[in-house]
Amino acid sequence: MQPDTADLRTPGGSISTIPVERLAAGDVIVIKPGMRVAADGVILTGHSSLDEAMVTGESMPVSRGPGDPVITGTTNSEGVLEVEVRAVGSDTRLARMTRLVEEAQTGHAPVQKLVDRISAVFVPVILIIALITLAGWMLAGAGFEAAMVAAVAVLVIACPCALGLATPTALVAGTGAAARAGILIRDIETLERATDIRLVAFDKTGTLTMGTPEVAGLSPAEGASEAELLELAASVETGSEHPLGRAILSHAGQQGVVISQADNIRAVPGHGLEGTVDGQLVRVGSERYLSEAGIKTGSAGETLGQDQAGTLAWVSSGDRLVGVIRLADRIRPQTREALAELSSRGLASVMLTGDNQATARAIAAEAGVSDVRAGLLPAEKLDVIRELASSTGGHVAFVGDGLNDAPALAAADLGIAMASGSDAAREAAAITLMRPDLRLVPAALDVAARTRRTIRQNLGWAFVYNLIGIPLAAFGILPPVFAGAAMAFSSVSVVTNSALMARWRPGFTDN
Repeated sequence: MQPDTADLRTPGGSISTIPVERLAAGDVIVIKPGMRVAADGVILTGHSSLDEAMVTGESMPVSRGPGDPVITGTTNSEGVLEVEVRAVGSDTRLARMTRLVEEAQTGHAPVQKLVDRISAVFVPVILIIALITLAGWMLAGAGFEAAMVAAVAVLVIACPCALGLATPTALVAGTGAAARAGILIRDIETLERATDIRLVAFDKTGTLTMGTPEVAGLSPAEGASEAELLELAASVETGSEHPLGRAILSHAGQQGVVISQADNIRAVPGHGLEGTVDGQLVRVGSERYLSEAGIKTGSAGETLGQDQAGTLAWVSSGDRLVGVIRLADRIRPQTREALAELSSRGLASVMLTGDNQATARAIAAEAGVSDVRAGLLPAEKLDVIRELASSTGGHVAFVGDGLNDAPALAAADLGIAMASGSDAAREAAAITLMRPDLRLVPAALDVAARTRRTIRQNLGWAFVYNLIGIPLAAFGILPPVFAGAAMAFSSVSVVTNSALMARWRPGFTDN
């Protein structure tokens, strides 16, 4: 997936094609339509749509512009992009994905260890059976040649190729199919653990929700309009680095609101912001902030719903209340569908968050989660995970994305991290979802279950084949030539069954 060359923008402004091995962090590369991204980086100039399907599993091209990240191996669909290189070689996201898949495919599953122990006994037992067959035919009066043919047939039919192929072929097919769907499985033991999960615990912020606030409601005061409310708030928030301020500015831009010039903008610690717009002092902040300034807030906030999640930003102009804006962290679009799918499989869901009870319960109600644990510190999340694991007999999965989720991800029987989250979360998790689509959680459990089922089918076929074939060979019914063909057929059957696993796809389609 990684291209061999890259178009480097030289300090003089010209473009030089160089091998990707010569790229370094800080270089600027040019990516034309149809080209693959040569290194992880950030777009400096240009707008385009990138096909990220092979890396994240996202089926639709994703719009990207200045400041947005790009991933090695993705394809530029439209415009010309200039990208500042941030990671090259083994540090790229694609390289990390490759290492994870390789580690998963070369590991030994618990069931494979059992097969290895069985094989250690199986081979000497077959040698003994072959010797007994040889001796039995000789004692029965058959010639040495007939006795040897029967003994050789036993050895040929019992060749443990199918046993040896049963597990690794299914693992390679299963982990490969999962990776194509955007599910990275760290190790083979993960597949075993994932099939026994009974309860899935979710972090709230950044996992069930988008992780960034948005304007969720506007309530202008009497005599004011939504446009005026947005205009004054956005004017004072111009240049703000606070997430709530950026959310107001973004919403104003989406609504086409013209932002006025604000002067003397200053932050009031613990309260909000204030600035002068058209000669009037505009305040944006908490209800207490406006009340202390002598402005009556009345019941303006009630129309937004007191039981809803989020933060209220009150806006005034002079001594007049303009209105209130509700900002909230919205749930991800696929959250309800993912939780409903888990519920249909008989799996319980729990939400863990450090947020307050009111916000947590509002988000939980919207997402469809009945069990909520709020106000948790990272250490307390860890304690809850251990408690849940104890109550379910060690069958708990935890889905998170933040640095504070890393201890819980490591302690859970199955840790699932969002690729958009922190490095610590990804390192602590056994499964990484390459795109923020929670429907991949039940999909990950599904591919794990199917892979284990394929392994068991393969092993079952291999053992049944030997159980039937060895007596037939020992009694001379199956000569060596046919025993060899049957042995080859058993191996082909195992590989074919595993190849069918490679056709696995998530049980949902992207809209």
